[in-house]
Amino acid sequence: MNITYLGHGCFYLQSKGIEVMIDPFISGNPLAKDIDISAFKPQYVLITHGHGDHVADVETIVGQSGALIVSNFEIVGYYGAKNLKGHPLNHGGKASFEFGTCKYVNAIHTSSFPDGTYAGNPGGFVIWNGNKCVYFAGDTALTRDFELIPETCPPLDLAVFPIGDNFTMGYEDACLASDMVKCNRVLGCHYNTFDIIQIDTDAAQDHFRQRDKDLILLEIGQNIEV
Repeated sequence: MNITYLGHGCFYLQSKGIEVMIDPFISGNPLAKDIDISAFKPQYVLITHGHGDHVADVETIVGQSGALIVSNFEIVGYYGAKNLKGHPLNHGGKASFEFGTCKYVNAIHTSSFPDGTYAGNPGGFVIWNGNKCVYFAGDTALTRDFELIPETCPPLDLAVFPIGDNFTMGYEDACLASDMVKCNRVLGCHYNTFDIIQIDTDAAQDHFRQRDKDLILLEIGQNIEV
């Protein structure tokens, strides 16, 4: 798997020759101003929840690529009413796609669309392709539900956690979450985009390092191989 960080909670995943965008939010992010949104033609778009900083570019991306939306029932229904095709999942359910198996798991957060429409309960995605397994937690607080991930999914090679605090876990709670999911390699997201989620990145990485864990903080546009 190859993962490119596109800022905030947005990622581009390449798995088994298939391209997947997660939580499209580029045009509204001033830190991602150098990212050319027109260059992305994924086959799938995964959406963790309905907040604007996770769905702002869904219609643009799907419109230019014809991607299949994968999310909860309410989100798929919302975009279905706009004639965008989707595959509904709900919490605890999984389905097989060209890029691998995708399981929709619990997240502790809120979820509504910018227009006020109810967007169902928020979630995260565990994705595995037979070789590697990655957990995209979405926006979430620390929860004991993390302990179910290693019980119900293959061993994680990477956990993608929000670390910006205020609206989600801070990096201290994300470090505890890494214990619960049994994965010491964490990719941080959902930080520094707005003033209210600014963090000390050196302190965050040092906090993980002192516990023999690796907190990876990518520059926007940078990618890693899992």
